[in-house]
Amino acid sequence: MDASKAERIEDKVNNHVANVEHVESTSKIQTSDKSLTGFESEESILPKGYFRSSFFLGSMLAIGLNLMGGVGGFALAAPLLTVINADIGPNLNITWVPLVFPLCLSVGLALVGRLTDLFGRRWFLIGGQVLGLVGAAVCATAKNVPTLIGGTTIVGVAASTSLSFSFLASELVPMKYRFIAVAYLYLWVIPFSGLAPAIGNLLVIHTAAGWRWCYYLMMIIDGMAGLAYFFFYHPPTFHMKHGRHSRMEVLKNFDFVGTFLFTSGMVVFLLGISWGGSVYPWKSAGPIASIILGFLTLLAFFLWEVYAPLKEPLVPMHLFKNTGWVISVLLLSIGASVYYGFSIVWPQMAAVLYADGDSTYAGWMSCAVPGGITLGQIVGGALAKIIGKTRYQILVVTAVGGALLAGVAGASPDSKNLPLALLVVGCVLIGWMESLTQTLSGICVYDQREIGVAVGIAGSIRSAVSSVATTIYSAVLSNRLAQTIPAIISPAAISAGLPADSVASLLKAFALRTSSAFDTVNGLTPEILDIVTSAYKEANIKAYQTVFFTSIAFSGVAIILACFAPNVDSLMTGQVATLLHTKDKGGNDTVVDKMQEG
Repeated sequence: MDASKAERIEDKVNNHVANVEHVESTSKIQTSDKSLTGFESEESILPKGYFRSSFFLGSMLAIGLNLMGGVGGFALAAPLLTVINADIGPNLNITWVPLVFPLCLSVGLALVGRLTDLFGRRWFLIGGQVLGLVGAAVCATAKNVPTLIGGTTIVGVAASTSLSFSFLASELVPMKYRFIAVAYLYLWVIPFSGLAPAIGNLLVIHTAAGWRWCYYLMMIIDGMAGLAYFFFYHPPTFHMKHGRHSRMEVLKNFDFVGTFLFTSGMVVFLLGISWGGSVYPWKSAGPIASIILGFLTLLAFFLWEVYAPLKEPLVPMHLFKNTGWVISVLLLSIGASVYYGFSIVWPQMAAVLYADGDSTYAGWMSCAVPGGITLGQIVGGALAKIIGKTRYQILVVTAVGGALLAGVAGASPDSKNLPLALLVVGCVLIGWMESLTQTLSGICVYDQREIGVAVGIAGSIRSAVSSVATTIYSAVLSNRLAQTIPAIISPAAISAGLPADSVASLLKAFALRTSSAFDTVNGLTPEILDIVTSAYKEANIKAYQTVFFTSIAFSGVAIILACFAPNVDSLMTGQVATLLHTKDKGGNDTVVDKMQEG
């Protein structure tokens, strides 16, 4: 590396450490209305080979493994809850397993983003891997459902570091490569998100430990990610962020009241939303009181953040004055809501209509939704900068994707190819939109030193909105099934010759869907069973259609918002928000030595 480059970089490091409040921005990008600040360097002055150094490549490896472990810690086991409950249960509290994971994310993503912005990222991420390994070990060795719930809670907390992948990678690369950096990370989730239903089922069928291998794999991956972070990932330290300020000074100014209000309000509100219709009836006191109390607490949090004289607020409220960021977050959340609607319905639809009892086939069919979404996330991120005009990209893929997914409502038991094709292509387009908006939630941050909290809050909002959407879809589906199944099956069974007093036991048998349950139905012959099975499929189709139509409301809102999505062509520059660093011979933090490796 020549002397002039070294001198320029050394000057940046010296300024970086000397600043008493924050890192002074060394460069700006001027947009039409406001400058982006908070960058540490520019690609053109970095030494040749910096982005091929072991530190950079190892950090990107660590983030990818981290994401893989966080996603797999939930996605692999989630489709197997019936199998798991049969093994270590049965226990009605198994419903808590899918509830606690998104609940932890809704709170944890914002906290991880803000805390790592203030105190540095390295040890939070290493600690997250240790926590994830412990949680996976608890789940893998669980002998009862309460232990599994506890382990899943730990895994969910740890996943808050894993699913912070977007800002972790984005801040390390030049602005013009942020979309493709995020697309690269989506490659890591193909096995444990895109193919999770099939792989989880294969682990049950082909391994002696069965479903426990879902967690054994996560232990291995979390351990590898932790080691990669330890050896390669060296972002700015606390001293580099705050100069002469001590940790105790920053801690004293931290927003503990806001943190309490946000955490308690979000947890209580989402518990109420999740409880309704699953753990407790909607009209019971538990869900209603939780939703009201949680909402009021979140309102108190908002007022506190706006009016309290805070030096280090949990959520910098000026983010919500940034239109591009707000639109990106809303689109990200609504895109996820469309995805969750189909991820709930399609696996059931595939199993009931097309699998004919073949669990392996049903598992592969279920991959259509997550696989399509993941493919879209990869393709969209890879092509985002090449195509440009992100607003128009988002508008087109949202409108066309929403229309194709609405077309799945025309599915029938006799034809699976057309609905499957509509579903896959529609999910690819929605995944494309989600990839762009995920990255935009970090690009459209005026002060790039706040990228962690900005993307963290975006993730928390996405998780909360998705929880609400999931509740809506689940309520619609269960209510419609309660109407369509007896309305269609009962007359079909009686017309086929089943005694009227056997209809109730027939409906119970379809709820259990086991051969032993059907054996107990008096007067049920193979011929009658064929007829009522066709009626059962028709009843399910009617219910699924209602959920598909419900998703149109979310798609419609997304199309309107897409008209106002940000165009960021002018921001595709060589500016880099964060540089990796190491220790010099004197034991001081420096960027120079690490970059000299290249």
